[in-house]
Amino acid sequence: MTKVFIDGSSGTTGLRIYERISARPDIEQIHLDEAVRKDPAARRDAIARADVAFLCLPDVAAVEAVQLAEGTDTVLIDTSTAHRTAPGWVYGFAELPGRKAEIAAARRIANPGCHASGFISLVAPLVAAGLIAPDTALTCFSLTGYSGGGKTMIARYEADPRDPLLKGPRQYGLAQHHKHLPEMAKISGLTVDPVFCPVVADFYAGMEVTVPLFRKDLDGTAGDIRKVYAEWYHGPVVRYKDGADEDGFLSAASCSGKDGMEIAVFGNEDRILLVSRFDNLGKGASGAAIQNMNIVLGTDETTGLVL
Repeated sequence: MTKVFIDGSSGTTGLRIYERISARPDIEQIHLDEAVRKDPAARRDAIARADVAFLCLPDVAAVEAVQLAEGTDTVLIDTSTAHRTAPGWVYGFAELPGRKAEIAAARRIANPGCHASGFISLVAPLVAAGLIAPDTALTCFSLTGYSGGGKTMIARYEADPRDPLLKGPRQYGLAQHHKHLPEMAKISGLTVDPVFCPVVADFYAGMEVTVPLFRKDLDGTAGDIRKVYAEWYHGPVVRYKDGADEDGFLSAASCSGKDGMEIAVFGNEDRILLVSRFDNLGKGASGAAIQNMNIVLGTDETTGLVL
C-alpha cells in the first residue's frame, strides 16, 4: 500500500487531492494533528514516512518542505510555483511527448499552473510541429473561476453581503508579471513571453484559455493545427474536441468538477482561436497532481480521477 502525505491539506488544492484519494484502497494517508501541522519536525517525519508527498503550500513553504525531504526517497509533487522551471524538476504535464516516462522515473515533480496548463496545451504542440516559430509574439486570455484565488478569494466571493464589483468579470495581472509566465514560455518552447490577460469571474471552478492566431503567424493552416491536436490529444485525460456548447457559446464552466481537458479550434483561416477548457482545480491543479502520482506508481493514470 502506498503511503501519501499532503503537506497543506487545508487549502483548495490539498482538499481536492484528499477527496480524490480518500476512497482508494491502495492509498494510506499520513495525517498530522492540527497542533503540529506546521511544525518542521513533524512535517519532516511525515514526509520521510511517505512514498509520495504532495506539497500544497505557498512558494516559501514549499521550498522549506523540499529541504525537509533531503535524504529521503520520497517522491515530491509540488503544486506551488516554486520549482516549475527549476533544474532537477520534471514539469508534470503528462501529455507532452516523452513526459510520462520522465514523470515515472522522477523524484521531484513540479505540478503545472492552471492558466499555464491551458496555454501550454495549445502552444507546445504547434511549436514542436513547426507551425509556430519560437519567437512568435502571442496573446492569451484566460477565464477562471474564483476558487483559483484560494480561501481568501473564495471567502470574498461567497460573503453576504459582498462587494458588488465581484458580480462582473475582473481582469488581473495587469502589469504583465503573472507568476505563470515563466513556465508558459519555457515549457511551450517560446523565446518571448505572451501578452497574458487572466480574468476571474463569478463562478466557483472552471477555466477557458484562449490563444488567438493570425494566419501570418502560422506556418500552415487551421486544418494543420487540428491534425496536430488530434495526434497529440486522444485521451484519456486530454482530448481534442471541436464544437461550441450551445447556440455558438463556449462556457468556461463546462469541465467544472472534472479532471479532464478539452482542446478545440475555432475561427476561420485568417483569424484562428485555440481554446483549452478544464477545471482550474482539476487538470489545472489536483487532477494533474493525482495523474502524476498514478504515473509514478505505475497504475492507470486515471485512477481516482473524475473524467
